Amino acid sequence: MAKPKRRYICQACGSVASRWQGQCADCGEWNSLVEDAPQTVFSSKHDLSSGGRPIQFTPLDQPGEVPKRRASGIAEFDRALGGGLVPGSAILMGGDPGIGKSTLMLQVSAHIAQSGGRSVYVSGEEAAGQVRLRAERLGLSKAPIQLAAATSVRDILTTLGTMESPALLVIDSIQTMHSDQIEGAPGTVSQVRGCAFELIRYAKETGVTLVLVGHVTKDGTIAGPRVLEHMVDVVMSFEGERSHQYRILRSLKNRFGPVDEIGVFAMEGDGLAEVGNPSMLFLSGREEPMAGSAVFPAMEGTRPVLVEIQALIVRLQSGATPRRAVVGWDNGRMAMLLAVLEARCGLNFSSAEVYLNVAGGYRLSDPAADLAVAAALISALGDKPLGNDAVWFGEVSLAGEIRPVAHASIRQRESAKLGFGRAVGPAGGPGSDAKAEKGFRFTGLTMLPNLVDRILSDA
Repeated sequence: MAKPKRRYICQACGSVASRWQGQCADCGEWNSLVEDAPQTVFSSKHDLSSGGRPIQFTPLDQPGEVPKRRASGIAEFDRALGGGLVPGSAILMGGDPGIGKSTLMLQVSAHIAQSGGRSVYVSGEEAAGQVRLRAERLGLSKAPIQLAAATSVRDILTTLGTMESPALLVIDSIQTMHSDQIEGAPGTVSQVRGCAFELIRYAKETGVTLVLVGHVTKDGTIAGPRVLEHMVDVVMSFEGERSHQYRILRSLKNRFGPVDEIGVFAMEGDGLAEVGNPSMLFLSGREEPMAGSAVFPAMEGTRPVLVEIQALIVRLQSGATPRRAVVGWDNGRMAMLLAVLEARCGLNFSSAEVYLNVAGGYRLSDPAADLAVAAALISALGDKPLGNDAVWFGEVSLAGEIRPVAHASIRQRESAKLGFGRAVGPAGGPGSDAKAEKGFRFTGLTMLPNLVDRILSDA
């Protein structure tokens, strides 16, 4: 193919020159010659400004059809989604191996099928007989689920095109799917991206709720390309320790509802059971008050969850380097809090080992947990129990100030419902003057030394 010749057009008179020059030879204007890029064969074939089909625009201010959510039959699952399944949405479900992803999606599929909807469950990791065995163990063998074991996206979409569109389509898992149009083994970046794109396009065109079960890496992130999380509408994370009974379903991205909403489940012999009051999972019996134990009302989305924070201080006599161990909280934030307690309150932790644990394997990220952690550390250091009827919340600054936090009134109301009689938090903040329940007391503090005096002075 011949190389296109360059030409320069004068912006004043329109004359064409074969090379650039400072002055136009025809009109005499200076610096008026501009290079014109002629159309090539490639550009003419790849011009997207014409040749397409016109699309139809819908005015936003005009009344239109809004998709109605469909209840899955599992209240905790609907809570995490923001109210139920949205037709035409794509949901990415991630979690550690053996955490219960397949069990949860099989239960959801069974509830949809038993309520009159059509559910299709495609497994790329198990044979149909193996899924049937799990369904019998869960007591779901009578559910009219359309079950298949396949890995070819072309075969799946071709089969779905010959039948009535289902209400729910579950792909377990997306890393096992394969497209014959893309080179590479299943699980590669190109295969995962291409297969997910085709399945999401099918869901958008037909109004089917699509659930893609995804594997996770060692650090807990969903395996595959990052663009996969951008392609879907909802990203769910199924968390928990396999050694513990409870499971937490957390919403990380939701185009149709709030994020950071959680659903709490308990793994039992017949599947995942809903936990209506998750606070009882993370609270001990508290028959006798113990030093180093503080209760913190955490916020998970719109739901308050009460968790127990445990601290242990061990004095070292040999002069060895003290250890700092944290489970369920940020290690750097505890180091900062220990520094504030030493610098602003005069406490000595330099010669002691500090152990901090959030009961039940719960993971805290709320900055309002600073005051509860500080109370547990002070209580463990002075061997002073805090009492069983108190909750603690507030953010601690580097200057030793106790700063206000959000949702103070909601935290107090939930604490009062669970039998707590008082709360200790930041003074003057929103909700500090609100009365949660009759007989519930609130104590406001402004500085961290006030907390130290309050705990260590109690008998």
